[in-house]
Amino acid sequence: MPTIDSITNTNNAATFATQKNDAMSKDAFLELMIAQLQNQDPLEPMDGTDYSAQLAQFSSLEQLQNINNSINQSIDANYLLTQSISNTMTAALIGKDVKIASDSIDFTGQSDTGIGYELPADAKNVEVKIFDDAGTLVKTFTDLKNDKGEYKLSWDFTDNDDKNVSHGKFRVEVTAETLDGEDMVAAQYLIGNIDGVRFTSSGTAILVDGVEFAVSNIFEILEADNSLTDGSNDDDNEEG
Repeated sequence: MPTIDSITNTNNAATFATQKNDAMSKDAFLELMIAQLQNQDPLEPMDGTDYSAQLAQFSSLEQLQNINNSINQSIDANYLLTQSISNTMTAALIGKDVKIASDSIDFTGQSDTGIGYELPADAKNVEVKIFDDAGTLVKTFTDLKNDKGEYKLSWDFTDNDDKNVSHGKFRVEVTAETLDGEDMVAAQYLIGNIDGVRFTSSGTAILVDGVEFAVSNIFEILEADNSLTDGSNDDDNEEG
């Protein structure tokens, strides 16, 4: 019958098979099976049917592991290929004007930035307000075009007193009223030119007028002949 040492060896093999693993690997499975053979009772050896069943299980485990490795390699290869194609296509966008789904402006020294808005119907009153990072109103655009359509504005990073604002983050807010005086939901976005692409560990980023955005922020690429109408009715459209 098995000795204390043989029982200990079998237990050690079982411990190795399950240590630091939720699922048994093929090497651990094989070691456990060998330990069973080495420490079986010579008077009651393992039944041939049981042994064959364990060999079949080992073969199935190995095949499943090989399939899993192949799938993981295929996924990694497809990811790298997709990323390479995405990088190539994104680089081709350099020089294009785009609409950016964002209401946040990061002023780092650029000369101006484009702000776009779209009215779903004719409006009675339209205003574009810009707030600094502390929530203070620094710029207001009034007397804007209010017919149904898409419009753009250019902000030169001056406040309502025509003084240059400090570097930092700013938020854009577009408000509009219907002809009946009710609130109107007007789409708003930023407009800029892609002047660079940056490849980072977290994905591809684009530089729009020197400011970094995720590619996912782009929702429309503007053709050269698809320039938006200037939303200003005159040159003096700021209020304090």
